[in-house]
Amino acid sequence: MKFSTYMNNWLYGDNGYYKTFKAIGKEGDFYTAVSTSSFFGASIANHFYKLMQEEAFKKDGWLIEIGAHKGYLLCDMIQWLYTLDPTLVKTLKFGIVERQTDVQQEQLRYIEERFGSDIEITHFNDIDEVEVDYAFVVANEIFDAFPCNLIKDGEEAFVVNHVVEWQKADEKILEFASKHRQVKGEVAVGYEDFALNMAKGIKRCDFVSFDYGERFVRNDFSIRVYEKHKTYPLFDEECKLDELYQKADITYDVNFGHVIEAFEEVGFSLDKYETQARALVRFGLIDILEQFAKQATQANYVREADKIKTLIAPTIMGDKFKMVHFKK
Repeated sequence: MKFSTYMNNWLYGDNGYYKTFKAIGKEGDFYTAVSTSSFFGASIANHFYKLMQEEAFKKDGWLIEIGAHKGYLLCDMIQWLYTLDPTLVKTLKFGIVERQTDVQQEQLRYIEERFGSDIEITHFNDIDEVEVDYAFVVANEIFDAFPCNLIKDGEEAFVVNHVVEWQKADEKILEFASKHRQVKGEVAVGYEDFALNMAKGIKRCDFVSFDYGERFVRNDFSIRVYEKHKTYPLFDEECKLDELYQKADITYDVNFGHVIEAFEEVGFSLDKYETQARALVRFGLIDILEQFAKQATQANYVREADKIKTLIAPTIMGDKFKMVHFKK
């Protein structure tokens, strides 16, 4: 089978890695910005608040997260919006795009723990179910979870009994690769449909997403498997596909040039593409930390400041992760 089909089954098949709720952070296979600090979500919410001040109609719109895991990011955003203006939790509507029933239930339990019955959440199984006038849509690390094909010198990867084999590549894949000056690496599958479905259902939209990758291909393989914070490059001899299949996470660096192209083709405009560090600082991360310092103990302030260093330090998450903001 094509590698993209193999990867899709790995992540989303009947026994796929994401079929049930997975821990993230120290107890899981990897960390994310969301699991690092609640100020990540507060910063994005702060940016959304500024957009609402510029265009008041957005106060009656939707705040929707795609791939929300347990719901930490959405809850952190709601918490900060309530701090800025308590009336917003009455005018805004909140949604999560999540297809897995088990994960939906985990999210509802966690949101009730945070807010009781004060916050109502609407679940959508897929982005094509969202039909609203305005939505601020946020996602963290979703584009790296789309299946991808692998190409190398005019060939593409197939998988037989968990062994990668190379065959002549499909002409459409080679055409795409040529357009992006790519001869080797990952070619994501599904960005175009995802962007189209978002564009069709949401009349006016701000879409903010964070992920690791670059705007231009690097013509090398980045695909790798994460298991309990250990990284296994796909073609490393230690990466035993038959043992890791559906039991660990598989991911790759995002080609943001591909993402931008897919969204611009369906009517979105690129508002900003920048490093996570620059985006979070621009969103108000440092100001939020300073406000926290006024009411926190020195120990709590130092602990939170260390977490924020992880988010914006160039050698950790700050430069490797990028933020992309589309408008429609």
